[in-house]
Amino acid sequence: MNFDYPEGATPLDPDEAQGLLLSHITTRAELDRWEQENITEAEVWAFRRTPRDILTDGFIKRLHKRMFGQVWRWAGEYRTTGKNIGVPAWQIATELRTLCADTAAWLEHGSYLPDEIAVRFHHRLTVIHPFPNGNGRHARMMTDILLVHLLNQPRFTWGGGNLVDAGECRRQYINALRAADRHDYGPLLEFVRT
Repeated sequence: MNFDYPEGATPLDPDEAQGLLLSHITTRAELDRWEQENITEAEVWAFRRTPRDILTDGFIKRLHKRMFGQVWRWAGEYRTTGKNIGVPAWQIATELRTLCADTAAWLEHGSYLPDEIAVRFHHRLTVIHPFPNGNGRHARMMTDILLVHLLNQPRFTWGGGNLVDAGECRRQYINALRAADRHDYGPLLEFVRT
């Protein structure tokens, strides 16, 4: 199976591609449809009640498993290979625990306004890039969970467009993430509420 990946997407290596649980999938459109069905089920699970352990690496992994576990064998497991983005694989668990602790401190001390806490969390989670694939969709849902359940804020609109397929909305999102890489969170703060 060979897929065309939009800009900023994480290509799967051959071993990861072997983790596809649905052998009948042959196109990117079919894969996207099956993943979206799985993600919709995870969304219902994530927002029906407030989980107690949101800021833990265990919850981060459990959410990814809920989002992709009916499609990918490796869902909910940290990547073991290097990618075009992300920390080295051996640093993932430590970086996630640090992110969760930092976010808990920001919440406790009111270090930033709620949207900025969520944007900083989202950016760091995308930089860590813990899973073989699905990191952007996972990071967006994790951020919305943080907003709704811990910050008592509405979910982000994420530019109001399709962030999975190549297009202007995805380009704006990637550019905003790149600005955040340079510690300029303004474009991402603006993007997430448009």
